[in-house]
Amino acid sequence: MLEVSALASRYGRIPALAEVSLRVAEGELVAIVGANGAGKTTLLKTLSGVQPASGGSVRFQGAEIVDERPRRRVQRGIVQVPEGRQVFGPLSVEDNLALGAYARGTQRTAEQVYAMFPVLRDKRREAAGTLSGGQQQMLAIGRALMAAPKLLLLDEPSMGLAPKLVAEIFGRIAALKTQGTTILLVDQNARAALAIADRGYLLETGRIVGEGRAAELLHDPQVRQAYLGH
Repeated sequence: MLEVSALASRYGRIPALAEVSLRVAEGELVAIVGANGAGKTTLLKTLSGVQPASGGSVRFQGAEIVDERPRRRVQRGIVQVPEGRQVFGPLSVEDNLALGAYARGTQRTAEQVYAMFPVLRDKRREAAGTLSGGQQQMLAIGRALMAAPKLLLLDEPSMGLAPKLVAEIFGRIAALKTQGTTILLVDQNARAALAIADRGYLLETGRIVGEGRAAELLHDPQVRQAYLGH
């Protein structure tokens, strides 16, 4: 579904990504693992078109999209849940969800999102800014799901959440994968990300330095020492 080859990006003269190559097959959940500052968020922003590429190729369902605008990528089915949630605080939960469907037209009903995240139904008329961090993360994911993504880009969904909420959020992400959603996941919680992923890539200073089946990476001594705190 997604094929990235020698992708590069920079902030002014400072390189952020260099020769990044990866693939995501339809129905897969792929995790990108790396330390803070490795370039994980930049990679997702470049894939969604928010950050321009300075070289390389991004092919989605066979089409080259490296120079396409973000809106066109959303229309193709690439939808990102940004780092830090970035919900529209003054707007209600249901209005946030409605905005998620705007670029592609109404694809998924809010009731489908509420079935996945029942707490959002209870708070559907409340301002998004009044929700807890975990509830805002659910809303951010729900807003993305309203566009019926073919490829869901998740940037640091566990950021700032208590362990119990992290487990809940990752459980919902795993369920989405089981339901057929293709997912590219970035998270500093490498253990949790690899635990639900099919495959993983290791990113260091803007470069891919390793890849493999997620279960193998979880048990690799070098990976455990460098990324998992052992």
